[in-house]
Amino acid sequence: MRTLLFLITLFSLSGCSVSHYLKHEIKNSPVLSQQHTGVSIKNLTGDKALASYQSDKYFNPASNTKLFSFYAGLCALGDSLPGIEYLEWGELLIIRGTGDPSLLHPDLPKSAVIDFLKSRKEQIFFSPVNFKDERYGPGWAWSDYNDYYQPELSSMPVYGNIVRFTGITDKIFKVRPTFWSKSMVADTSIRGIKREEFQNSFHYSEKAVASGKSVDIPVRMSDQITVQLLSEALKKEIKLIHIPLSIELKTVYSIPSDSLYRRMMYVSDNMLADQLMLMYASAKGLPLNSEQAIQHMTKNYLSDLPDSLVWKDGSGLSRYNLFTPRTITALLQKIYAKVPQERLYKILPNGGSTGNLRNSFKGEAPFVFAKSGSFSNNYNLSGYLVTKKGKTMTFSFMNNNFARPMSEVRKEVERILTEIHRKF
Repeated sequence: MRTLLFLITLFSLSGCSVSHYLKHEIKNSPVLSQQHTGVSIKNLTGDKALASYQSDKYFNPASNTKLFSFYAGLCALGDSLPGIEYLEWGELLIIRGTGDPSLLHPDLPKSAVIDFLKSRKEQIFFSPVNFKDERYGPGWAWSDYNDYYQPELSSMPVYGNIVRFTGITDKIFKVRPTFWSKSMVADTSIRGIKREEFQNSFHYSEKAVASGKSVDIPVRMSDQITVQLLSEALKKEIKLIHIPLSIELKTVYSIPSDSLYRRMMYVSDNMLADQLMLMYASAKGLPLNSEQAIQHMTKNYLSDLPDSLVWKDGSGLSRYNLFTPRTITALLQKIYAKVPQERLYKILPNGGSTGNLRNSFKGEAPFVFAKSGSFSNNYNLSGYLVTKKGKTMTFSFMNNNFARPMSEVRKEVERILTEIHRKF
């Protein structure tokens, strides 16, 4: 009994010391003094926090939102992604998208859907009527239509809904897919490459892409563009048909799910995260609509979180999103309970090693496995922290509304988390 009481007391003191250290560092930090900061640190199980600082306040999560999309995928999808659904109807093959973004995507493994469609002898028709969403999520900046991080949403993306320009020399670049080569317009009034907002005319300057570099520009998507791109890739005609498919359909699976999760987390790929929520909707028998997917996910899998969610998109591009740090650490507990540690740590960026944390937390074996989230004036980091004593904690360190350079805030977060790793 005495041993048990000693261990309980020791555990309690350890938690208090983490809490004391965290509050002291935040309150005395010149970097964090003129901004909104919230932190939650918890064990892998249980509601009680080891340390917290304004953990019940709401913050804009930016790409920490992708942790929620990841969990949605875990709750709805298996080991492989559902690529397309199809109906065999006499001499016709009617297909529809599931939201899967892997079809001819330049940064994902080859989709099995390609070989399936090439092998079919029937006339293929594509039906887009299950897509019930807008091309952009709520709260997105429509003026960012030309930026790589904001491709349009669709039921069956092709080539990631982007054009990739790769510099061969400082004055020569190649276009992939080559379908868009005929849409290029030389323009001395601009720098780089810029698409016209409402049509696919790509204006380029003399030195548009540096040698050896690549630039991705989103396509203005439409159902007709989808079938044209697919027809060219398959070297067979795909036709458009607007009919609902309400009977039971067959499914072709495309790529391993973890290859999407890893890419989404490593480079914070917005398109993959938003399409993942459409795949969730498809798997749950809903129209391809992000709002309905989020509502269903929240009601059925996230109703026990500490605070209600203001969740508007899959990627975190929306500035309407609001989560509390203690809600994110509770989500991280759910993820850890669902995914074996070895698999989970391969999906998340590792401090000092992989993904967009490869230049942070250097000098030791990885001890932070986390997702960052940032845009102007915001920087957040949430994930798992392993201490030198071998203890694993969930954490969410959120910083909003700062005016100083983001690099200073990021380094201060790194300093505090590194000291927690070393001390506790």
